[in-house]
Formats: sequence, structure tokens, C-alpha cells
Amino acid sequence: MHYPWWHVPLLTAPMLIAAVSVVHMLVSHYAVGGGLFLAVETAHAYKTRNNHYLDYLRQHAWFFVLLTVAFGAITGAGIWWTIGLASPLATETLIHAFVFGWAMEYVFFVLEIASAFIFFYYWGRLDPRTHQIIGWIYAGSAWISLVLITGITAFMLNPGAWPQHPNFWVGFLNPQFVPQTLARTGGALLLSSLYVYAHAAFRVKDDALRHMIARRSAQPALLGSLLIIIGGLGWYVFLPPSAKVALAAAGALNVLMALIFGVTVAVFAMLYFGPYRNPGWLSPGFSILFLALGFTAVAAGEFIREAVRKPYILYNVVLSNQILPSEVALLKQDGYLEGGVWTKAYLQAYAPFLLVNGQIDETTLTDLPEDLQTDVGRLLFTYHCADCHAAPDGYSGIGPMIRGYTPAMLLDVVQYPEKRRFFMPPWCGTPQEAQLLAKYLQTIAEPTPEDMYFGLNEQKGEASESH
Repeated sequence: MHYPWWHVPLLTAPMLIAAVSVVHMLVSHYAVGGGLFLAVETAHAYKTRNNHYLDYLRQHAWFFVLLTVAFGAITGAGIWWTIGLASPLATETLIHAFVFGWAMEYVFFVLEIASAFIFFYYWGRLDPRTHQIIGWIYAGSAWISLVLITGITAFMLNPGAWPQHPNFWVGFLNPQFVPQTLARTGGALLLSSLYVYAHAAFRVKDDALRHMIARRSAQPALLGSLLIIIGGLGWYVFLPPSAKVALAAAGALNVLMALIFGVTVAVFAMLYFGPYRNPGWLSPGFSILFLALGFTAVAAGEFIREAVRKPYILYNVVLSNQILPSEVALLKQDGYLEGGVWTKAYLQAYAPFLLVNGQIDETTLTDLPEDLQTDVGRLLFTYHCADCHAAPDGYSGIGPMIRGYTPAMLLDVVQYPEKRRFFMPPWCGTPQEAQLLAKYLQTIAEPTPEDMYFGLNEQKGEASESH
């Protein structure tokens, strides 16, 4: 309502955010954990005068910089691009609430980039002590970036008392901050070890060196697994009530929870019985399977974390259809079309006769020609519903969902969506607008199997009569 709509066919704009964000998250966690790995292991190699290990660490640093600094920076910029277009109101709110936090994060991000390049490109030209200091500067600044970003993303799930007391520290130190920081730190440690295994399995030919890498990297991975469990339990304890209900009621989320549990157990067992106890198990195939399981668990966890926020983008702050909760009552009274800059501009361009003294005459909407009613209904769907539903097909496509609905059922679900699915936002328009939206939905509802069957029989009957 506050911004123009960005249409992404089939996938929907929010799912494009999810796709870019998950890819970035899998790399950015390695940026944190991998930085700690390089700092610790470089210090160990210098201390033990293990030049063979130093040579490998230099190779790994090249892989690390290429993946995290180059690719990670591109996907990070991609997140800002997609959220700014797909969820502009939520992005605006986060920027206003955490401008100080974003500023700090950018400072540490620049420090990360500079120290990463110095650490790699000045390898062998810096004395060991200075080289180690640069490595620790990178590791520390990367972890602080994780902490700063986690405070903001945790706010999206549970802002705590911020809506009543909009203060930076009230929002940043929200109930989800500590649990998610622990879980993300654990995820960074675990994923970094899995990346190390994948890289070492292909690059290291010396068995003794590969076994040492496998055994030493297992310890932070096991610690990471423990932190993920502790943080995950805290995450559940501090979920808002609606999020707990959504988690319990959604079958897909329960399947994903079972998947995460099963994969986590498998990864922990593989860590302990594999690299920790039997480093000789580390092979290219084993490392790829290991990394794939880690990706699966972390990506499923991210999907659940995002899904349980509904019906909000920012819990209790911005609804999933880009409406502030405080605006709902006014939009129900004056009209959804009237309350949006872009919806009103559309009607001014294509149906100017609906405006009287600059205001939309809601009482005349249902008197429009059928084709224009459908067109206005499509406009209402685009701005009110398409944040979550593609039309008619695509991700969470609305056409298959309303298969077999009668006109009365469609009108009911439009006027009371939160009654049908409690994680949907409420209807934010007038009764007349609801009728137009319901009429549009009738035009894209897919037929039931019975309709298709009887329609086919009717066609056959007509064909027989014609013969």
C-alpha cells in the first residue's frame, strides 16, 4: 500500500528473498566459522612450525576469500536488493529502528574485507605475529557482524517490548537475540568444518595431514552442534504464542522439524565416528554427503524460522501483506483501494469515474461492468494477497487452493481469512471490495475433478448428438 508492487512470476517476491537469503546464509556462516578456523589453525601451524600445514592453509585461504568475500558480498547485496523491492515497508521499518546497528555492521564489514585481503595477499610477507593478528581481526569482526545482524533478524520474530517502547536497545536485545546468536555461532562452527572437509578431501593428498585436519576440525564442529541444540531450544521457548501454534499446526513445518532432528543426529554421529574417531573416513564422497546434510539441516531451519512469523513480516509491527496493524481498522472503514497510493492511482488512470471529489465511491464498485469488477478484483488481489500467493499458479498458487469453492465460500474466506487460516492477515477492505476480490477469485479457481469429469462427459454427449 505504501509502495508499488514488484511482481515476480510463479515464485513470488518473498520466495525470491528466501532463495537469495538461504544461499547467502550458507556462505556467510562459513565466513564467520572459516575465519575462526584460519585464525586458530594458522596460529597452531606457526607454533608447531608445520610448514606443510601452512601451505595447505594458504590454499584454503584462497578458497575462503573467493567464496566468502567475492560470492558472499554479491549475495549480500542481492538480499538488500530483493528485500527493498519485495518488502519495502518492513525494510523501511528495520532501517529506521536499527540505523545505528546497520552503521556498526558496515564498519565491521569493511574491516572484514580489508583484513581478509591482507591476511591472504600478504601471506609470507608479514611476520608470523602480525599475520596472526590480522587473522584474529578478521575472525573477531566477522563474528561481531554476525551478532549485529542476528539482533535485527531475531527482532523480526519477536521484538519483545519494542512496539510499546521503540528504543534501539529494547529492539536489539529482544527475547530471541541470545538463542539465535548461540544457534548461528554454532552453525558457523559446524558449517566451516564441513567446508574444510570438502576442500581438504579434494586438495590434500598426504594422508597424515588430511587425518590431522579431519581430527582438529571435528572439535569445533561438535561444539557447534551443541550450540545449535542449546540455541534451538531457546529459540522455541521464546517464540511468540502465534508462532508456536503455527509450528504445531502446519504439517509441512512438522515434517521439516523431523527432518532437522534426523539430519542433526546423523551429522553428529558422522562427526564423532568419522573425522573425530576415524579420520581416515574423510574421502571426497563422504565430505560431499556431509556438506549436503549440513546444508539441508541449516536451510530447513531457516525456512521454519521464516514461516512461523506469519501473519507478520515483523511480528506485531508489519503484517505479511505490507500493512501496519494500526492501519487495518481505517482501511476497513474507508477502503483498501482508497488507502493505497498505487491502487488509487490505478483507478484514477483506468476508472476515473469511480472518484468523486478525489475520493473513491465504494458504493458504486459492485455496479461496475463485470469485466471491470474482475479487473479491480485482480488489483485488490495483487496488493492484498500476492505477497504470499501467486495467481493463479506458482508458489502457494491461489488457483489450486480454492478448487471447488462456491461463490459464498470465496466471499467468506476473503472477508475472514484469519478464521480459515489463523496465520493469514485479516481482510483490510470494505464489504464491496471483498465482493470484487471474490469475483476475481472465481475466474482463476481451478475446477474440481468432478467438474472436469462431468464436463468431459457433456462434451462427449454433445459430440454424439451432433453425429
